[in-house]
Amino acid sequence: MSSNTQHRIMLAGGGTAGHVNPLLAVADAIRCLDPDADIIALGTAVGLEADLVPQAGYQLETIEKVPFPRRPNRAALEFPRKWKAEKAKVMQYLEHQGTQVVVGFGGYASAPAYSAAHRLRIPVVIHEQNARAGMANKLGARWAQFIGTAYDATGLKPAKDGGIERVGLPLRPAIANLAEELERDREGARTRNAAELGLDPNRPIIVVTGGSLGAQSINRAVAGSARQLTEVAQIVHLTGKGKIDEVRDLVVQNAGADVLTGLGEESQPGRNYHVAQYLERIDKAFACADLVICRSGAGTVSELTALGLPAVYVPLPIGNGEQRFNALPVSDAGGGIIVDDRSFTSQWVSAQVPGLLANPARLRSYGEHAWQYGIRDAADRMAREILSIADARV
Repeated sequence: MSSNTQHRIMLAGGGTAGHVNPLLAVADAIRCLDPDADIIALGTAVGLEADLVPQAGYQLETIEKVPFPRRPNRAALEFPRKWKAEKAKVMQYLEHQGTQVVVGFGGYASAPAYSAAHRLRIPVVIHEQNARAGMANKLGARWAQFIGTAYDATGLKPAKDGGIERVGLPLRPAIANLAEELERDREGARTRNAAELGLDPNRPIIVVTGGSLGAQSINRAVAGSARQLTEVAQIVHLTGKGKIDEVRDLVVQNAGADVLTGLGEESQPGRNYHVAQYLERIDKAFACADLVICRSGAGTVSELTALGLPAVYVPLPIGNGEQRFNALPVSDAGGGIIVDDRSFTSQWVSAQVPGLLANPARLRSYGEHAWQYGIRDAADRMAREILSIADARV
């Protein structure tokens, strides 16, 4: 067990990059403020954290996934036993570390961590990145001494003497570094990164992304507008895994094969429709984007506003409209446009996007309002709250 004067923090979350990246950003911020802090992460062996946490240099402890039952079935019958077993495992981790604060980011590992911390009278801190909170954070909020959010109206309420504050999304290093670079020299960043991707910095650039798996409706609408778009701009279309062939076919049908090319070393001069399944360093595309067309997951919205990028947000039409809630305050602040998935067609793209690119003042206004809405120091703010609470336990 660590010495009594050392900060001892557990960070719980994972499953998706949306949970893991903020967790790691906060871990790095804590380590920056206190290089000797004892930080352990709690996740599962099957989420992205299984690879990303050790790669980042942090200890990972794991539990089994225990999803909350949503209907009366066999999983619901087995839930109490599994919950008790995994909560007991978390309590062992906490007691062994002598944890002073448990910090949760949502996801399967967070709920048992909140419950175990409450049982052991360990303070709970929560970060909620979505406009509408998930089930795990709703559970933990009742015990939370502090809740940091990316949005103002999440529906979460902390414990009686706890606090809640919009702190933004803890940014992954590539985006945080780019935000600093853009603040210093936006034009220089655009020129350097455009050159690396094989783009012309003097011609408008549209970045299209539906995430690592892509978004079929966005792909089809944009690729089906290739002729109109390539007349006025360069397109960086990140199709998502397994979707590149359909996009290429649509572009060829709409604008001909001679507009198609790749990125970086695969880019051919004079060709304006740049296609790739995925770009590991998407920050490089963001650095030179005049407009982004994308879904409105919490991470995407927070990153684009932190960078001050104009965007056309096309919320994923599932659930209770969570993605629309993520983009709505940005749209209300004048930082972008929301288009319903069913309305986002090739006809809409052809009719609206060229005119938007032809209005630099409007684009600039969207970018400025996005920057004003965005927050760039969330990781540091969360880290300071966490360490302050830990200090009260020493």
